[in-house]
Amino acid sequence: MVNNIKTLNNKNFANTVNKKIKLFSGNTSKQLAQKISDQIQVPIACMSVGKFSDGECSVSIGESVRGCDTFVIQSTSDPVNDSLMELLVIIDALKRASAARITAVMPYFGYARQDRKARSRDPITAKLIADLITTAGADRVLTMDLHAAQLQGFFDIPVDHLYGIPVLRNYLKEQRFFDEHKDVIIVSPDVGSVSRARQFATKLNLPIAIVDKRRPKPNEMEVMNIVGDVAGKTCLIVDDMIDTAGTIVKGAEALLNVGKAKNIYACCTHGVLSGQAINKIKDSCIKKMFILDTIQLPSVKKIAKIVEISVDKIFAIAINSIFFDLSLSDVFE
Repeated sequence: MVNNIKTLNNKNFANTVNKKIKLFSGNTSKQLAQKISDQIQVPIACMSVGKFSDGECSVSIGESVRGCDTFVIQSTSDPVNDSLMELLVIIDALKRASAARITAVMPYFGYARQDRKARSRDPITAKLIADLITTAGADRVLTMDLHAAQLQGFFDIPVDHLYGIPVLRNYLKEQRFFDEHKDVIIVSPDVGSVSRARQFATKLNLPIAIVDKRRPKPNEMEVMNIVGDVAGKTCLIVDDMIDTAGTIVKGAEALLNVGKAKNIYACCTHGVLSGQAINKIKDSCIKKMFILDTIQLPSVKKIAKIVEISVDKIFAIAINSIFFDLSLSDVFE
């Protein structure tokens, strides 16, 4: 990673690669794309993305991409279907314009939770999306914290899967969070996230606890029990995404009321924050929630409890590594 960072800081980087590398941004990731652009000193390429009067996606590439290594930065977040269609059409446009290589940079991969048949006759939509991206012409995918790691196998092209936990952990260490709170315990919001919580806790030598829950139906949950001693401690709930915030808020209430925890904090990679999520977080016992900017947060969702942390540097290093055909193993850590 150190070598890659040195490459990023090289003042001649932009002059060296401007004629070969092109960054493109869809409408859902413009802020992050600009931050990545600033990191690697390569401007966002000229492209217009809009809609025709009937609602169809309209894409026009404004400069030559022939023989270029192109990177399309677009999270398939709300509006999910529009974002996905934009990404597919941009990839197709680049392919037809003779781009040498197209990397779909998807900080957030929408439809990732539909990775299996939960009931008979259910689709496996995540596989369909993977096929669409491949068929559109993408040569590679760069993403972060897939809801299920096995989604990498849904693609017939290489997938570089970055992790948000090191970014969150390093930020909290820089902010001296663990110095201010000497009694921190890392909490998994459910059994399925235990490995994520353990990964977060291991390098900090911290204990973990688990919220035992059940889901009577989608987007609803009931806390059954707290596994681990959280009494009088500062709990840091670690998850990959927060959608309706029902799980995280009810888990926080259980930690406080059932487990007798002292303070509750939360962090996640993807802040989907749909429906009434913001109101739930506002009214919850969670003191602060740390989220990465893989999904562009609209101003109406920016509240005092939510702290945004940018992933621009790790994606810039990854893009740099892909372009120069360098190993990404250090970036994963």
